[in-house]
Amino acid sequence: MASSTSVVLAALFANGAIAVLKFGGFLLTGSPAMLSETYHSISDTGNQVFLLIGIRYGAQEATREHPFGHGKAQFFYCLLVSVMLFGIAGWESARHGYDALTHGGVHRAAEDVTLLGLTFDPVYVNYAVLLGAIAFESYAFRKAYQGISRQMDEYGWTTLREAFAKTSDVTTLTALTEDTIALAGAGIALFGVYLTRTTGNPMYDAASALLIGIMLMGFAVALAWQNKRLILGESLPKEAEDELREIVAGWDGVTELVDFRTVYFGAEELLVTADVAFEPDLDAEIINERITQIELALMDHDDQVQKVYIEPET
Repeated sequence: MASSTSVVLAALFANGAIAVLKFGGFLLTGSPAMLSETYHSISDTGNQVFLLIGIRYGAQEATREHPFGHGKAQFFYCLLVSVMLFGIAGWESARHGYDALTHGGVHRAAEDVTLLGLTFDPVYVNYAVLLGAIAFESYAFRKAYQGISRQMDEYGWTTLREAFAKTSDVTTLTALTEDTIALAGAGIALFGVYLTRTTGNPMYDAASALLIGIMLMGFAVALAWQNKRLILGESLPKEAEDELREIVAGWDGVTELVDFRTVYFGAEELLVTADVAFEPDLDAEIINERITQIELALMDHDDQVQKVYIEPET
């Protein structure tokens, strides 16, 4: 939890500062790509606020109304983030880029401006802002990558794609996704602004804005899909679940594992239930001891296991 919070705070700091700088660059140059990147950073800043709310709300203690706690709040708020990423950043960026393409582009970079007694080509403001954005986003990306790498090492995942499909820590996953597309978006915008300034053709700038919007919407859909699986109640991946099954089935006195189920009820919080048949000559006291031992063994094997319910079968 502390790792997720630090990841989100790093991204919040980076995106808030970058949004202001990008908007300043847009005001000076009228660059469609800079406006798209402004939408992007504003959306990302709001998203980090949602993620922090999800972390705080999800950390609340269990109550009678919510006997398993509020851990799924993180899944809900991350879903809202994906909607914002699609609706605000993605759609508005794509729409603005498309309008600029169909109406000949909007760009004022060729006009020098005077600020604080200095006259300069405002395109250099865009260059500086976008390079600064890449630097800030690289810092945030590094923090998010460290968070997901820790999970990959802990659970033996070999690729980011596997981690994306299996992790329940959607807060870190969302931050990593946002930082990745933020880096890509800043790079695309920088390239589009440079080509427009070099060739004098505003279409490159407008096309980069459209491309950024399409990319944002694509990632938003993928992120929403990942949150959907957890909101609906996904189980532990089969390989990991089979390891837990083997622990129960192979325990001394167990004759049959009748039923076994797992489900995430929060980020890295797993519920395990099992119906277990014990040897018929075991008395109730011994069976209770074996159940306690099994529960502790499951929690020791995977620290995601927070609650275990074992029902003895006759």
